[in-house]
Amino acid sequence: MSAPGPDTDRRTVVVGVGNEYRRDDGVGPAVVARLRGLQPDDPDLAHVTLALSDGEPSRMIDLWTGAELAVVVDAVRGNGATAGQRYELTVEAVTGAVHRAASSHAIDLGETIELARALGRLPGRLVVLAVAGHDFGFGTGLSDDVASTVEPIVQRVRETVREHGRLR
Repeated sequence: MSAPGPDTDRRTVVVGVGNEYRRDDGVGPAVVARLRGLQPDDPDLAHVTLALSDGEPSRMIDLWTGAELAVVVDAVRGNGATAGQRYELTVEAVTGAVHRAASSHAIDLGETIELARALGRLPGRLVVLAVAGHDFGFGTGLSDDVASTVEPIVQRVRETVREHGRLR
């Protein structure tokens, strides 16, 4: 992959992580689908890259490399959390602060962030919006608790992108 240039280092990407065929794991793709529906009429989303990922680290890192802002939306296994509980974590590329979450994937997002840091491929700013799921079985459709978080997460993504645009 080529080094970031003047166009890519201002790029904003939103990555929906998950598998829509594993019930609550589909929250990331559901948020991206909703954003795609809004994108043609929303000037704040006009230049945002919307992407899907299965959570595989190298593909995730490729999606956000060179981005000024990356927003990752993912489901986490609750470990006692109430289904639908939302979390927000901001990782600044210079801080070195990473909190690991109980991801619904084989390699957690914290490990992916550490790998990206070691490779010098973190975005300028990384915001993780996660929601606790409880049904990761086979099938489509989010549980009611998780489905009720899609619109608030969509709005938070839009706010984050808008705020970031004002800071540039």
